[in-house]
Amino acid sequence: MHSKLNLSVITLCCVLSVNAVNAKDDDFKKPITVDSKSHFVDGKRKTSIFREDVHVQQGSLAIDADEVEVNASKGEGKEVFIARGKPAVYTQDMEDGSTIKAVASEIRYQVSTRTLKLSGEAELHQNSSMVKGESITFNLDKQQLLAEGQDGENGRVTTVFNPESQPEETGDKQ
Repeated sequence: MHSKLNLSVITLCCVLSVNAVNAKDDDFKKPITVDSKSHFVDGKRKTSIFREDVHVQQGSLAIDADEVEVNASKGEGKEVFIARGKPAVYTQDMEDGSTIKAVASEIRYQVSTRTLKLSGEAELHQNSSMVKGESITFNLDKQQLLAEGQDGENGRVTTVFNPESQPEETGDKQ
C-alpha cells in the first residue's frame, strides 16, 4: 500500500516538474481584496466570515466561493483564507502566461507559506495536466504537490498527462 502511495507522489512530482512554472511574484505584493454580500467580524478572535457570492482577489490570484473564513489571529501576512463552496475555485496566472486552476469543496490558502490545501473532490489543473484526489496540498513557491485519495482501498489519485500540441507544419516538405 505504501509503495503505491509513494509511486503516486513521485508521479505527481513529475507532473509538476514537467510543467513547473512559478506564480507571479508580483501578485503576492498586492493587497488582498474580499467582496461579498455579507460580512461578519469577530474582533476578539480576529476572524471574519464572508458569505454569498464571495470573491477574493490578490493580483491575478482569485478565489470564488459560497463562504470564505479569514483567520488573522497569527498576525498580518499570516492570514489563512478558508473558502467553501460547491465547488470553491482558485485561479492564478503564472509567470509563463499559463493559468493554474484548483477546484474543491474547501480550499485553504495560507498567505505566509503560499500554500493551497484542497479538500473534497479536489482537482488541480496546470497547463494540459490534471491531478484529482480527495485532498491536494500545493506549494505555489516550491511547485511541490501531494495528492491523496480517500481512506480505504478504493481511494485513488488520478493524474492525467496530455501531450503538448505540436505546431502545424506550413509550406512544402523537400
